[in-house]
Amino acid sequence: MQDHYLALGVSSSASLADIKKAYRRQAARHHPDRNSAPDAATRFRAVQEAYEILGDQAKRETYDNNRKRNLLDDPMETARGIWSDYFQRLI
Repeated sequence: MQDHYLALGVSSSASLADIKKAYRRQAARHHPDRNSAPDAATRFRAVQEAYEILGDQAKRETYDNNRKRNLLDDPMETARGIWSDYFQRLI
C-alpha cells in the first residue's frame, strides 16, 4: 500500500489546505516539464494520485481506515485498540 501522506510530505493530521499546498509544491517539483530526472513522471503521477485520494474527504476517510486496519499509523496503539475491543466483548 502506497503512503499518500508521504508522497505529499504531510502528516496524517494535515488539514485540506495543507494538503493542497503540499500538492502544488510537489507537483511543481516533479512535473516532467520542469524536472528532467528519469523518474519525474512516475513521481508526478504518485503525487497526483495522493492528492486525488487525500483531497476528497470521503476517499480520505476510506484511505485512513485502510491505513489503520493495516497498522501503518501506530502499530502498537492499533493493536491495543483491537485487543481492548476483543476483551471487552468477552467480558
